Amino acid sequence: MNINFSKYADGLIPAIVQDANTKLVLMMGFMNQEAIDSTLTQQKVTFFSRSKNRLWTKGEESGNFLNFVSMSVDCDQDTLLIQANPVGPVCHNGTDTCWGENNVSSNSEFLNSLESIIAQRKSASTDSSYVASLFAKGINKIAQKVGEEAVEVVIEAKDNNGKLFLDESADLLFHYLILLQAKGYTLQDVVKVLSARHSAKDNA
Repeated sequence: MNINFSKYADGLIPAIVQDANTKLVLMMGFMNQEAIDSTLTQQKVTFFSRSKNRLWTKGEESGNFLNFVSMSVDCDQDTLLIQANPVGPVCHNGTDTCWGENNVSSNSEFLNSLESIIAQRKSASTDSSYVASLFAKGINKIAQKVGEEAVEVVIEAKDNNGKLFLDESADLLFHYLILLQAKGYTLQDVVKVLSARHSAKDNA
């Protein structure tokens, strides 16, 4: 990866951090080669802080690290795009991004965000997290819960109470996302299968 550090007087280049799952832009910092090397070595996003005049790993004080996923450089070779998985709020103000609260702009982004939350809660305390307690009980219990919710959706579909039907549908989708996580997949993997089937049908 060729990076042009000479474009700016201080030898630093902008680094935009994006949530690897939700694709939300989380924050922007600056990097030099040392910061890039540290990020790749630690697998935690590290910047060069202009105010501290030193390397700064995001979360080194708060514990809200950005776990590194991937890095790419733009066409002018002077700006980085970093994909990361955030651990807790990204902004020092306690919000999900440095542009305020997580204002989800589409249903797909919300589902991606929900999957990210489920993944984070997977390792939480079973006393404080329903999701963690389900993961602790194992795949059989999670699959059973999906089956139970599916039956409740079918029951409500036979009646005319729209609110109850939607509530049970939401419960089913939520538990299905948990099951996908337990199996090592995401909703995007299912979408890829559906997309491939759609393409095959169009080309038939």
